[in-house]
Amino acid sequence: MPGSILGNVVTRVEDPDLIQGRGSYVDNLRIHGVLHLAFVRSPVPHATIAAIDVTEAAKASGVVAVYTAADLDISPFHLFFPVNEACSRPPLAVGKVRFVGEPVAVVVAETKAAAVDATELVDIDYDLLPAVIDPELALAPDAPLQFDDLGTNLAAGERDADETDVLADADVVVRARIDNQRMAVVPMEGNAIAVVPAGHALADGTAPADGDFDLTVYVSTQMPHAFQGLVSRIFPDLAPDRLRVIAPHVGGGFGGKAGVIAEHSVAIAIARRLSRPVKWVDTRSENLVSMAHGRAQIQYVELGLKRDGAITGLRCRMIGDAGAYGGFGGALAMQTTYAMAQGVYDIPKISYAAAVALTNTTTVGAFRGAGRPEAAAFLERLMDLAAAELDIDPVELRRRNLLPADNFPYTTVVGTTYDTGGYEIPLDELLRVADYAELRAEQAKRRERGDTRQLGIGVAVYVEVTSGGGGQEYGSVTVHDDGSATISVGTSAHGQGHATSFSMIVADTLGIPLERISFVQSDTALVPRGGGTGGSRSLQVGGSAVNQAAGAVLDRARELAATLLEANAEDIEVVAADGSTEAGLGVRGVPGAMVSWPQLAQAASADGGPLAAALDFKQADGTFPFGAHLAVVEVDTETGHVTPVRHVAVDDCGRILNPLIVQGQQHGGIAQGIAQALWEQYAYDEDGNPQTGTLVDYTIPTAADLPTLEAVNTQTPTSLNPLGAKGIGESPTVGSTPAVQNAVVDALSHLGVRHIDMPCTSQRVWTAIRDARAGTLPDLWREPPAIFAELPVREGGAVGGEAI
Repeated sequence: MPGSILGNVVTRVEDPDLIQGRGSYVDNLRIHGVLHLAFVRSPVPHATIAAIDVTEAAKASGVVAVYTAADLDISPFHLFFPVNEACSRPPLAVGKVRFVGEPVAVVVAETKAAAVDATELVDIDYDLLPAVIDPELALAPDAPLQFDDLGTNLAAGERDADETDVLADADVVVRARIDNQRMAVVPMEGNAIAVVPAGHALADGTAPADGDFDLTVYVSTQMPHAFQGLVSRIFPDLAPDRLRVIAPHVGGGFGGKAGVIAEHSVAIAIARRLSRPVKWVDTRSENLVSMAHGRAQIQYVELGLKRDGAITGLRCRMIGDAGAYGGFGGALAMQTTYAMAQGVYDIPKISYAAAVALTNTTTVGAFRGAGRPEAAAFLERLMDLAAAELDIDPVELRRRNLLPADNFPYTTVVGTTYDTGGYEIPLDELLRVADYAELRAEQAKRRERGDTRQLGIGVAVYVEVTSGGGGQEYGSVTVHDDGSATISVGTSAHGQGHATSFSMIVADTLGIPLERISFVQSDTALVPRGGGTGGSRSLQVGGSAVNQAAGAVLDRARELAATLLEANAEDIEVVAADGSTEAGLGVRGVPGAMVSWPQLAQAASADGGPLAAALDFKQADGTFPFGAHLAVVEVDTETGHVTPVRHVAVDDCGRILNPLIVQGQQHGGIAQGIAQALWEQYAYDEDGNPQTGTLVDYTIPTAADLPTLEAVNTQTPTSLNPLGAKGIGESPTVGSTPAVQNAVVDALSHLGVRHIDMPCTSQRVWTAIRDARAGTLPDLWREPPAIFAELPVREGGAVGGEAI
């Protein structure tokens, strides 16, 4: 029935195509006359390019051309958000290379095999330079420089003006240097692009770029319209309206497919130069060295408390590793991690400084959560350290410091305004579902028996921001003459279930069955504008745009029905299909008096236009989901092996439209959060050579590695959009990672272990056990680099809630 669908489990309408092999990805496209690209990548992390000889490669069978930076006129640009204009990246290396995997040349050939074979014939002479991999070492005065003209490896940084007194009121201060390790994004589908100039056709005979467009670009991206705009900035002579961008099915993004990357711009330049279609699909090995990595923060954090557990102040000094060329992920330490530094707690004073370091590594960008998991990770570790120091149960310490539920909307010390909250609600539900007291009792029994397999219980309470800053999104709804409907929206799904969620909104409003609603997205020729998908924004802004467009269609249809039925518009209501009758509008209290949607659509056409509405919904600010997670692990004290045995998540994402989709996001986010805590880390040796460049070495989990996930929800709607919805795509990652890390440390706390950096591998855990038994545990703290005192003062920053 209309008005009764939202909030119920509805099977995803997009899944049959995906699970039956009817999906179409970039690499599935069959394009007449397509050329294939293969990149020659640097095998060294830092070197000047003495010479490049492409003679033999150019003569190889099947090769059409070989290009270097000197051959392609493409201006340097940033991956996504600028960090420092002096760190712009050329799409092919100019003068020197700055990380292993940087593209230096590109081979264009008739087949992919011919292109790959010819890369071995490109002869490049490198004069090696000293490399710096560790971001702390990169900030030292004598570190090898990435950019000589910059004169420093500090890409950006800022600090609060007065940081001396934030801990002065504390009876106890806990301190730690925490490594939030570098992560690879590892989507199922890597980066991929096909560029088709006008006049060239796909195998099905279509010529997608003929007539209205100079180029059609098929690209695995989260943001087609942003891609279109960025390409036009990189190629100023290519107007946006002459470029069509289509994102077909996308095999995962997780933040790694935002913006225009070096390989994209090279492919576009070559297609324009040769007037032939080109395609590039990266290999898994390419993906691991070239797609922007995530996280990569070093956090020097100090928390002050009274003896009764009340927090008095927080001091943070953060280093964000930007990798080569100032990848914007390095700046997340200055931005989102800073914005979320207070978390769920009543912290009266905060001092915060952040430095962004350039290193000879793959650039760092967004990865699921993008700055928010990093904030929750250090806060929740500090809370457990404080609980151990004060001998207070970790849950109790958190409860004593939670922001009160009647404080919302609430503006934090650093100036972030939370829309709605109530942090005790998910925490209480978590303790009930998990039976926290029984878990502690079982832990005590194992310790008393001296079991080899010790139980660890970790808790994390979090808040994060989704659709940060608010933003706007396009949505349209059209009812056709046959009574079907089409939704068009500017978001771009890559697995989240937008087609289902948005169709549910229209079905709930208009009563049109889901199977009669089609969904259009990810094509700049069919959708006039859009912000794409990122920051868990899609439902709250895109769904609200669709909701308002459906409401506008209903308003017009009511007027038409009132005229046709000779009734007052106020008496017109939606009537659902009953198996023999089309859905439509009827007169309240008058059975049988109705007009169907086909009749209404035809009446609208006769009245001067289609029964349709298109609009942009604008949300004033971001929304702030929150929740609580509990992880249970077993640690083998003889080997250090960690086995996750239970994970309970209570996530509050505002009003829930489809519990099935929310649960799917929870499961995926928890899996990635557990993986960071226990297994995943992208590592280099001291010379800058990748040590985890394949999936043999970079250990992502399988389903067999994970416990059963218990995903529960509370609902605290926001008032910032008509759906009351907040984001859910990243929240489970924010909560799960620190819960698991805390659980590992908790399993060994009776031995004196207080902290283990992620990932909590068997080697690290075994080493902590050995050191604890020997009484040689390392200090958790060392003085941070001196560079923090040299950073510029943050404009509009806040300490103790006052602007400085």
